[in-house]
Amino acid sequence: MSPETLVSPSTIAPLAAPYSQAEFDDYVMTTYGRFPLTLERGSGCRVWDDQGREYLDFVAGIATCTLGHAHPAMVAAVTQQIQTLHHVSNLYYIPQQGELAKWLVEHSCADRAFFCNSGAEANEGAIKLARKYAHTVLDIENPIILTAHASFHGRTLATITATGQPKYHQGFTPLVSGFHYVPYNDIAALEATIADLDRDQRQVAAILLEGLQGEGGVRPGDIAYFQRVREICDETGILLMMDEVQVGMGRTGHLWGYENLGIEPDVFTSAKGLGGGIPIGALLCKSFCNVFKPGDHASTFGGNPFACAVALAVCHTLEQDNILENVRDRGEQLRAGLQKLAEKFPMLVDEVRGWGLINGMELVADVVLTSGDIVKSAMNEGVLLVPAGPKVLRFVPPLIVTSEEVDRALQSVDRALTAAVS
Repeated sequence: MSPETLVSPSTIAPLAAPYSQAEFDDYVMTTYGRFPLTLERGSGCRVWDDQGREYLDFVAGIATCTLGHAHPAMVAAVTQQIQTLHHVSNLYYIPQQGELAKWLVEHSCADRAFFCNSGAEANEGAIKLARKYAHTVLDIENPIILTAHASFHGRTLATITATGQPKYHQGFTPLVSGFHYVPYNDIAALEATIADLDRDQRQVAAILLEGLQGEGGVRPGDIAYFQRVREICDETGILLMMDEVQVGMGRTGHLWGYENLGIEPDVFTSAKGLGGGIPIGALLCKSFCNVFKPGDHASTFGGNPFACAVALAVCHTLEQDNILENVRDRGEQLRAGLQKLAEKFPMLVDEVRGWGLINGMELVADVVLTSGDIVKSAMNEGVLLVPAGPKVLRFVPPLIVTSEEVDRALQSVDRALTAAVS
């Protein structure tokens, strides 16, 4: 049987009748606070629920569906690759993986790539790389990695330890040793912390930062801060590692978030938007810190032909369709519209901030309403949003969002805020 005859839309069996939400919870661990919504299909920036109601998707799988839903380039890549070869493991050479690594290297400051399945895995790889570099190059016996308060780096034990938010640590102690937290965008505090750790003979091997803190409230990095961090790393040999999981792959209007800050990291991570919704992660580094040897690190599914083929389709589409220009234009439009809403609802909205198509609207601190309350109200008005903490609404639509869709979303948020104060 030839690959062309293996599958066709008419031969795919439909899904069984969906469980009710109550039945769903009988079988699936309740690790998520789910909104009462069941989505069935999507196209571009729109999705439809099981009642046939349409929504504008300004969540995009939490900054993941780069090209929206059912994009032709992704459909073609998925269809072709699943009919040829989808997984073989890293025992063998995988051409699609090599092509993806080449594209990423040629479009970034990196020299080498390692592929995995998620942002947490990519950050785990970065942590391991930093520790091996510390032992083999810097001769540090007990290396420390600095991360920022309010950061978010993943849900594994090492990455929740790296995450500077105590709420994620509760119930999971003892945490992994070797991490220390510093205030974000505070260079004096960073320099003092490094000096204090050196006096205690606890040497810093790496600094891991987000260029813009996503889960921490959509807080952009300060250019002067990051440029001084880069200088400190150059002066001391400390590795500068950037978590690009949420801000990478064009989300900020540049391909990488670090480009907004005028610096180059030594190591950075990618996931989320890299596969446009298909799970893939990447750890990228410069040659001088590429200390991994065969057997040091691995991933069964990482970089398989299927995931890499789809990621390549995303990369090529970003480039060929000039999507970064759309991100910049629509981001300016969205922030301008959100700022007008902030001026219209000063009793609710404190600040609007962001880069490109990752934007946050922070609620007034003493207002009773939470970001989750506004998300529910916006859902009733036909637009899907996601919180970034208890007081920040996050706007992260697909990067292909149109001017008309941004206007429509702003009108829906206007109605949601009006309902919240009525």
